[in-house]
Amino acid sequence: MIEVISQFSVFQIVILCISALLIGVNKTALPGIGILPVLLLADTFDSRLSTGMQLLMLAWADIMAVIYFRRSADWKIILRLLPWSLVGLGIGWWILGYIPPENNEAMKLLIGWIVIGLLILNFVRKRISPDKIPSGLLPSAFYGSMMGSTTMLANAAGPISAIYLLSMKLSKEQYMGSGAWLFMIVNWIKLPMFWYQGRITKDVLLLDLWMVPLLIAGGFLGIVLFKKMPQKLFENIVTALVVVAAIKMVLGF
Repeated sequence: MIEVISQFSVFQIVILCISALLIGVNKTALPGIGILPVLLLADTFDSRLSTGMQLLMLAWADIMAVIYFRRSADWKIILRLLPWSLVGLGIGWWILGYIPPENNEAMKLLIGWIVIGLLILNFVRKRISPDKIPSGLLPSAFYGSMMGSTTMLANAAGPISAIYLLSMKLSKEQYMGSGAWLFMIVNWIKLPMFWYQGRITKDVLLLDLWMVPLLIAGGFLGIVLFKKMPQKLFENIVTALVVVAAIKMVLGF
């Protein structure tokens, strides 16, 4: 295990630890913070490998979220979105086939633009009443496939799921529970796919095992501490950091 850790710099390990805490917070209290670890990891590690690092942490954090919100899910909504999310995974797989594994800059650019697009989508979402967001088969197919493709490419489907779940007028508990179950199923399906693509390796698996205590700590931090922070202030700080990081990735400075 020490040999695995020695392959990475102190800075990389610090970023990984911060990302683990943020992922824990994301899964139990603040879904909007999930984009920040995407950018931190992609800008610090090999871009493809960074998505594998994050997916392993997401998969373990999903278990914690499902345990906490296990009785709050709306299974009608989950089963409505799940088939289309699997279609989206196939679309994401197809897109990745056009990006050579050794082309780190192209992958980083793709992740950067995906995040910028999701930030714009999130900005629009906050200014649209849930009553004006259409529901039915076609919206389910659109949002489900978009969620699947963006989570396959960059583990960054949070803003898309937020638009759809908010339009369903769910309670806070149902919102968190439905998202927890849906993403746990999708993320665990992605694991063998990422392994096959080389985005998860034995070293990444061993390194991420060290992050489990931080994921748990982040989960408790989200439940206990961050409820005391004004939500709007926190969201503004996170959004500003994400915008800067995404622009940095796209412009390459």
